Amino acid sequence: MRKSTGMLALGAAAIFAAWPALGDTVLLENVNGYTLDGGRELVRFSALQFTDGEVDRLFGADDVLPANVDRRVDGAGGTVIPGLIDAHGHVFSHGRALLSVVLTGAASEQEALRRVGDFAAENPEVEWIQGRGWNQVLWESNEFPSAASLDAVVGDRPVWLGRVDGHAAWANSLAMELAGVTAQSEDPDGGQIIRDAEGNPTGVFVDTAMSLVSGIIPEPGRDEIKRALSASMRDLAGWGLTSVHDAGSGSAVIAAFRELLEAGEMPIRVNLMLAASDEFYEERLAEGHFRDANDFFVMHSVKVVGDGALGSRGAALLEEYSDDPGNTGLLRYTDEQLQYLMRAAMNAGFQVNTHAIGDAANRIALDSYETLINETGRGGLRHRVEHAQVLTFDDILRFAELGVIPSMQAVHAISDKNMAEDRLGPVRIQGAYAWRKLLETGVIIANGSDFPVEHPNPFHGLHASITRQDQRNEPDGGWYPEENMTLEEAFASFTIDAAWAGHQEDILGTLEPGKKADFLLLDRNLFEIPAGEIRQIQVLETWVNGELVFSRAGEAQPAVGSTAFAPTIRYKLQI
Repeated sequence: MRKSTGMLALGAAAIFAAWPALGDTVLLENVNGYTLDGGRELVRFSALQFTDGEVDRLFGADDVLPANVDRRVDGAGGTVIPGLIDAHGHVFSHGRALLSVVLTGAASEQEALRRVGDFAAENPEVEWIQGRGWNQVLWESNEFPSAASLDAVVGDRPVWLGRVDGHAAWANSLAMELAGVTAQSEDPDGGQIIRDAEGNPTGVFVDTAMSLVSGIIPEPGRDEIKRALSASMRDLAGWGLTSVHDAGSGSAVIAAFRELLEAGEMPIRVNLMLAASDEFYEERLAEGHFRDANDFFVMHSVKVVGDGALGSRGAALLEEYSDDPGNTGLLRYTDEQLQYLMRAAMNAGFQVNTHAIGDAANRIALDSYETLINETGRGGLRHRVEHAQVLTFDDILRFAELGVIPSMQAVHAISDKNMAEDRLGPVRIQGAYAWRKLLETGVIIANGSDFPVEHPNPFHGLHASITRQDQRNEPDGGWYPEENMTLEEAFASFTIDAAWAGHQEDILGTLEPGKKADFLLLDRNLFEIPAGEIRQIQVLETWVNGELVFSRAGEAQPAVGSTAFAPTIRYKLQI
């Protein structure tokens, strides 16, 4: 048995009296269970037997249950489903967000400033005030914030605050001074310094321009990285995620994960994409794939960033933005640079996952895949486009033709609906967030959240996939509802299809004999409640590899109370 995470008060557990010992056969009985079969058809069960972290057998309501098991667990009639998989998130960034200024949901620049001031007052020892989550689209002004407003709150320490999508950041004057940014500073390729009418930097940096400031921030040490990863994974387990695809991390984070793995301190599974921007990218590729014996940490893919985000107008479009004439967004690399990174990965046997949001970036990614698959013969690696957010009708067809997976995040459509049509206009929006059009070509969609850009709760993603509505179930009937998924399709996208996109369908994604005993106990029946209530589902217990890693009835709760997304927020830098 793996080392206990120390997250559970066993005496308070709702259905489990003690941890299973090595070799114990456990029978989870009296449950209302759902999983999918090989044909993605829904299967129901009333009991689940597992040994050493692997499923032995499912039992139907009429089956005779075995008497000779080591432990019996009474599910009290609760709903059990396979553990959910987020196919695109950022584990380290989420942990840092939990341990820094939380700006998610700030309804105005003034509210964001208040949160920064509170954090600074409560953490006088912190040299660089950092945070993430502001979104000017939610503000009445709809304008980027300024360094001057930050200076009025914190002027004696540098401040650096990432936008919600991670493609823009907001600095105070001291941060810009330390970075040497002035009116004479030039915009780097693939980035932009936002300036006032006189050409002076206003404090907002877009895409590659962010490195002008972020590049001087002291790198976190190994202990700090592990602290953030641990906080993140505990939090994610509390939302019902048993596995996540970490969308782009470098050597320092990889080393920290491996130390946590060796110490038995990984409560959930992580399928990590090596960041193509990593200083040691080719060295990591040369080392080959990594997979531990229990599949808690695997690395066999890379993440390449093609463009920026729609909200900050950094997504690369074929035609200019409808609300910003002359601007077609930003590309991170030339075609030659992009293909160099992709070719290196394919030749090393790594799956390539390319961030592409705008229709221009998506076309370039698909063109590159077509060229390099023909060149390397590596089409079977199940390459992916991360986000696949804005597509032309012709390019929608190419995913199936090339065998490329659209790895999408349903919650983005709901978050973006207040600005997406402004950015794209009434014609291009028909090819945006086009889940149904893609599904009808025969592709699978791997779903996720892009945490911490969005809330990591997978039931928000399931709700968005099915209803195309926000947390208030608006708009009535859904936003472009013709693009929605069925409940079964959405369920598959967070289970077996996400597992398939990570080359793990043989061990994850369904509850079948021989697969991992990763499952959730829910407070209500996902398949019987109205679709509008799905986002309200709470996870009562999370089991990974046959071990209980989260119990709402015990002491274990999402890390730091998941204050990054709670309506009442505390800012003390602690866990």
